[in-house]
Amino acid sequence: MSQSMALDRRARLPLRRRLLPLLAVGIARPLARLKPVRLRAVLEFARRGAAPADAGQAQRARDQVVAVSLRCAGQNCLQRSLATALLCRARGVWPTWCTGVRTHPFAAHAWVEADGRLIGEPHPKDYFKPLLTVPPRARAGAEER
Repeated sequence: MSQSMALDRRARLPLRRRLLPLLAVGIARPLARLKPVRLRAVLEFARRGAAPADAGQAQRARDQVVAVSLRCAGQNCLQRSLATALLCRARGVWPTWCTGVRTHPFAAHAWVEADGRLIGEPHPKDYFKPLLTVPPRARAGAEER
């Protein structure tokens, strides 16, 4: 069985705009080694006070993470999704962070969603089955009507 090894398209960022994405990538690397229960607790803490990210904000964050990290541009989806969520959080918003599986052929994957769609993924929304998600926190006072 073969696996695609193509990298995501990488844009070049000006030097002054690389620091925050590099910090997000650096923080995401040790987080990717945490057990799922610990990782979820860290992400739930990180999302506090953030507004929900829209698709454009999440896509820009993902593009910047991929631009500064060859590791994140390749097959390291967990670090890429964590760095994307953390970069969004540094800007005051939070996408839905997800990890799950696809069934045919079976494989694990991690991604972010915003506005009800997968960000930077070529597959439809129901292609992956989420096992662990950390969505944006509901605003205080924002009750269902």
